[in-house]
Amino acid sequence: MAMQKTKTVKLNQKEQKIVQDAVLSEAESLSQKIYAMAVCSNHVHIVLNSIAKPIGKVLSHYKNAARLALEANGFVGRLWTKGYDKRYCFNKDELKSKIDYVLKHNQ
Repeated sequence: MAMQKTKTVKLNQKEQKIVQDAVLSEAESLSQKIYAMAVCSNHVHIVLNSIAKPIGKVLSHYKNAARLALEANGFVGRLWTKGYDKRYCFNKDELKSKIDYVLKHNQ
């Protein structure tokens, strides 16, 4: 088991809102539709449509936008871990299932 190298980040409600707004703004600039998003205290879920960029590059845009927005509001320190978890949807039922899963995190 790997030892955690940095302190766990726990975003408060104001910081979660900053992240949400930054991601929505970045999605608009990328012309990418977000079907569902949940910004939790220690992770983010996003269901979005595919665009003509590799998913790793797209997620880098979102991570950077969120980090810069938080730093502009006084956040100091490392925010994200490396990598991400991606799950593709191949039909409407899978998409609905992923959207429902993410929306449950907003309750």
